[in-house]
Amino acid sequence: MLNTLTLKKALDKIAKKELTAKQIIDDVKAEIEKRNGELNAYLTLNDNDTEIGNLENTTLKGLPIAVKDNICTRDLRTTASSTVLDDFKPQYDATISTKLKNAGGYIIGKTNLDAWAHGSSTETSQYGRTLNPRNLEHLPGGSSGGSAAAVAADLCIAALGTETAGSIRQPSAWCGVVGLKPTYGRCSRYGVIAMASSTDSPGPIAKTVEDAAIMLNTIAGHDPYDGTTTTKETPDFTSYLNQDIKGMKIGVIYTELEGLEDVSKILLDQVKVFEKLGATVETVKAMDPHHSIGVYTIVQRGEVSSNLGRFDGIRYGNDRSHFGHEAKNRIMLGTYTLSKGYADQYYNTAQKVRTLYIEDYKRLFEKYDVLISLTSPGFAKKIGASEGSAMFGELEDMLVEPSSIAGLPGISVPCYHDKETNLYLGMNIMAPMYREDLVIKVGDAYEKNSNWNSWRNK
Repeated sequence: MLNTLTLKKALDKIAKKELTAKQIIDDVKAEIEKRNGELNAYLTLNDNDTEIGNLENTTLKGLPIAVKDNICTRDLRTTASSTVLDDFKPQYDATISTKLKNAGGYIIGKTNLDAWAHGSSTETSQYGRTLNPRNLEHLPGGSSGGSAAAVAADLCIAALGTETAGSIRQPSAWCGVVGLKPTYGRCSRYGVIAMASSTDSPGPIAKTVEDAAIMLNTIAGHDPYDGTTTTKETPDFTSYLNQDIKGMKIGVIYTELEGLEDVSKILLDQVKVFEKLGATVETVKAMDPHHSIGVYTIVQRGEVSSNLGRFDGIRYGNDRSHFGHEAKNRIMLGTYTLSKGYADQYYNTAQKVRTLYIEDYKRLFEKYDVLISLTSPGFAKKIGASEGSAMFGELEDMLVEPSSIAGLPGISVPCYHDKETNLYLGMNIMAPMYREDLVIKVGDAYEKNSNWNSWRNK
């Protein structure tokens, strides 16, 4: 059962010559063959094993990493879960794919997602929904549902996803894994099929906070092909593990929202862990996250209508008749809100409210080192829950949308396990821009002083 190893444990065992990457890959592939027909986490598998042998002296030592199928991988099919790109094999790698390969990661396959990353359930995929491996009657979340499910089911050692407004953290919460959404601009978007260009953020989905930090080390950094990437030096994110959080100030937000009373009680009970570790924890009022639903809907649809314009069936891919229902809806709404006479009424107003969220976070971070909320308003929903619900994703991502539209880093760590359903809740830890060190430090401290991570005792 080598596929159940965490990234860190696998790296240590290879370094000690106790195992080889090939042995781990073989176990992972055996588990994929056994379970992927049921889970539908992978859309395409990499059958090229010739590159594995020379990777064991690299950072990731040839370990099998899953990659969301909206991230370009040279000569490996990349569909964004849409039949528009059914047979598309990119001629180049996304920058984060290049970084992953250069670090010795073996891309074992491409994972399912909501088509074009439009959704929070993985039910809008044109290749069929993914199931939650913790409970097959429930959804994995989305849009990075395939990556989160692959990690949860030990069908990879770690994975890459992307987040526009919850698409890393929300499926990680629903699947009981760790999802780290970096600061906007910390990781390159070059070669990532664009959804909403002003918020798209690639990042890791992993079994532990430590694994997520290792993965972030691999993919972060300035990219001359992406003008939105930061020129700030990339720190060693693993140096923030095993740190004392005594004296830190933590603000807990969104606990007063109607309908979340039961899950908010769980969160408030869990933040006592930080008090025991010497941090100051206070419940604080933040700008109502409900407003972010309108902001995100307008901004995202507007940017989607522009980005999907390139998929015209002429340059590459199939024609527009292959767009699914969700993509067509978003194109129409985005085109409408950006049209003459309506842009001022909708898009520009949404951007002004977006600025209010940015300013509200600045105010809160003057007093608190990090802010904490639930990742999602509840446990994973049942299969079919998103069908016929036009705002399903926005409602399920409501608690992380404000930080996404503000460009902030955040990490979701498991904070509760319901034994009856085998489902998890996630705790969302947020920090100021480019302070991934804080979310890693606090997330790692919580994980190691609680009992909710299902890999810690393996």
